[in-house]
Amino acid sequence: MQLQLRTFDTIVSSAAAAVQAAATTVLDLTVGSVLRAILEANAGVGLWMQWLILQVLQTTRAATSSGPDLDTWMADFGLSRLQAVAAGGMVTFSRFSPSTAALVPVGTLVRTSDGSQSFAVGVQTTNAAWSAVQNGYALAVGNAAINVPVTAVVAGSAGNVQSGTISLIAAAVPGVDTVTNAAPTIGGLDSESDSALRSRFSAYLVSLFKATPAAVGYAVSSVQQGLQYTIQENVTQSGSALPGCFVVTIDDGTGAPPNSLLTAVANAIEPVRPIGSTWTVVPPSVTTANVSMSIATGSAASHPTAQADVSAAVTAYINALPVGAPLPWTRVAQIAYGASPAVTNVFAALLNGGTSDIVPGAGGVVKAGSVAVS
Repeated sequence: MQLQLRTFDTIVSSAAAAVQAAATTVLDLTVGSVLRAILEANAGVGLWMQWLILQVLQTTRAATSSGPDLDTWMADFGLSRLQAVAAGGMVTFSRFSPSTAALVPVGTLVRTSDGSQSFAVGVQTTNAAWSAVQNGYALAVGNAAINVPVTAVVAGSAGNVQSGTISLIAAAVPGVDTVTNAAPTIGGLDSESDSALRSRFSAYLVSLFKATPAAVGYAVSSVQQGLQYTIQENVTQSGSALPGCFVVTIDDGTGAPPNSLLTAVANAIEPVRPIGSTWTVVPPSVTTANVSMSIATGSAASHPTAQADVSAAVTAYINALPVGAPLPWTRVAQIAYGASPAVTNVFAALLNGGTSDIVPGAGGVVKAGSVAVS
């Protein structure tokens, strides 16, 4: 039943009408009278009780509750909010004189120039400079710079910083003088929003059928925020036909999800997969898109600023493409026009030196390489 809400004036008017109807003489209900004051005081209490009723109704429905109330509502169904995800990327440690050996230990903290965001050096065993014995990255004599991975100390979208903004070393590292990030840090996400949690709850109900693509997809999306995935049925990882086999390709936005994430996704799929089936979870095959173009700008516009805006917009668009999505050649020019009102013309736009679309395939993803805007 729809709750009929009343305003303060409506409550006072209704009370005055009821009182006058029960009286045998005309009552003084003018503004400032004692009886009018009593009715208005009761109306105020009525409004407060009406507000309390609305608060209770709001928290009893997933569609209207929010924050902790929504969390407790979902907890009754065994569902919890996905936590924030820390941003990550690569930084370059450099030094002015490479005459001695140096070491960048795991856990070394670096910060943005304003000190608002901190990042910690992580482990990357495939890095040529990695030393398990020293638990860090070795800078040999004669080597002036080294690239190492970092992860935001505090999870959330605030950790997604632009290139060139990381420039401070929190504590002195002997033999190392500067740090910078040539590329933005990416992948940082705030904790799951109320609307996203409600949407995932709907997917959760669909997944209860189990042994379906929807159930497998829900299992993947519940591991971590921001995951993109494709499911290829009745094929092997090599693309050969094999009934009862399916391949799940996932990407966390970097194009190279860690093995720990692949394992977590595989473990999540196990309870919902069809009986008798075989499956594998793999990272995407990355196709690099090198973009070049020339732009014309208005006479009153700053051409270098427009170049930077176009480069950033094209890079962001390409890196946000989901697994399996193609990169149309004509889309690049469209993004350039939309990146800045100063752009009046786009010409000589090329993708990997040509004018063909880049189609990565069902298990592939396109990532931005060099984006040259002249």
